[in-house]
Amino acid sequence: MVFADNLFLYLFLPFCLALYFIAPKIQMKNNVLILFSLIFYAWGEQLYILLLIFSTLVNFTAGKLLEKHRDTKQGRQYLALALVINIGLLGVFKYSGFIAENINLIPGVNIPVPHMHMPIGISFFTFQNISYTMDCWWDRTPAQRSFRKYLLYISMFPQLVAGPIVRYSLIAEEIDDRHASLEDISYGFSRVIIGIAKKVIIANNLNSAVTAVFGEAADSYKATASLTAFGAWYGAALVALWYYFDFSGYSDIAIGLGRIFGFHFDENFNYPFMCRTISEFWQRWHISLGSFFRDYLLYVPIFGKRRKYGGLFLVWFCTGLWHGASWNFVLWGLYYGLFVFIETLIGKKKMKKLPAVIAHIYTKAVIIIGFGIFYFESMPAMGRFFKALVGLGKGTNTVAFNIFMQYVFLFAAAVLFSIPTVKFIKDKAKQKGGSSAEATLSAVGIAVNAGLLILSSILLLNATNNPFLYFRF
Repeated sequence: MVFADNLFLYLFLPFCLALYFIAPKIQMKNNVLILFSLIFYAWGEQLYILLLIFSTLVNFTAGKLLEKHRDTKQGRQYLALALVINIGLLGVFKYSGFIAENINLIPGVNIPVPHMHMPIGISFFTFQNISYTMDCWWDRTPAQRSFRKYLLYISMFPQLVAGPIVRYSLIAEEIDDRHASLEDISYGFSRVIIGIAKKVIIANNLNSAVTAVFGEAADSYKATASLTAFGAWYGAALVALWYYFDFSGYSDIAIGLGRIFGFHFDENFNYPFMCRTISEFWQRWHISLGSFFRDYLLYVPIFGKRRKYGGLFLVWFCTGLWHGASWNFVLWGLYYGLFVFIETLIGKKKMKKLPAVIAHIYTKAVIIIGFGIFYFESMPAMGRFFKALVGLGKGTNTVAFNIFMQYVFLFAAAVLFSIPTVKFIKDKAKQKGGSSAEATLSAVGIAVNAGLLILSSILLLNATNNPFLYFRF
């Protein structure tokens, strides 16, 4: 089941909310959430719900064992076993085919390539399990004694299939004691509607624009044959905006749903295109993933020692590989790692001294090229993309310009709403109008949300399959 679907919006969610708020005690509310979360996951995965429960049981058990045997040899063995199972499950379902294909590149080797369906959300719930296990080992959080409560943490449907990656310590207290005020519920519904609108109104149409310029990602070699410099830069900028609105839209829905149920999830996006350095971009983009790798991988000893730059490139290699079993994702991760490395050598103080115009041109150029790398899973197509970026393409600008004109208002709106334009207007209105302006803004906000929900619902009537991009990661 997906959020951007009228079945979810007008049947699953209202039914879940009705039972949840009717439930008199927190234990019953938790049971309602667990039941609906398992239904939500089983709707699309059926048999793989057993994998989710198995993974949850392994890490629930590991947490208690690690707390009991902390700083002992036996504890380290339990930790190693838990990590092997977690990473092993991810490796089997997500990377086994990729590994086999690359082994077969060795002359004389021809092993069968497994074609396994990757369970939706496995990257996200595996990382949540790992973060919990490590935090129990490091004594950052007490182990949960109730499997039911731990299952709620892992399976909670607002963030189950595409994040954000929620740390157990963030919501541990709220599992047992939480209250959703009218303000929380109002804020939550507003975030949900905004997230749906980002996905349905903007992201889906940006997807059409990207396909018009680049063709489908899996079969883009022919489309790139006629790319010009304008087409390459424009297409990659569209990809960046498309991924931003799709994934930040999902995060908005997840955070909003969590707030309705009384949970406070951390923000996952903070206007990333406002950055002035690439390091800052990654402090604003997919924040939960970046913080996970920083906290659990950056300081891992390499060859027996903590190596500053070795850890940095390990993080970026894993960041790329996490996104998919394809070399373009690895290249994409190392590409960003290289710029973070260069900025680290230059130093934060010197980077801050760059004139704003130069800083923004530099970061946006790096980001746009990066999303071009991310999009092209075919290396020949990526090669043509790079040639076109520097003016070595063989086509003409006519096609790209026509596509630009066709989507010019969409592109302008996407750029406008990817920066804090609405926040700026609200803040200015409040400064000038005071309390009366707040009342007016509240009324306008309600009207806008209603309009966005109606428009999104109409657009969803003709949508047969509307998954979020990060479902496949």
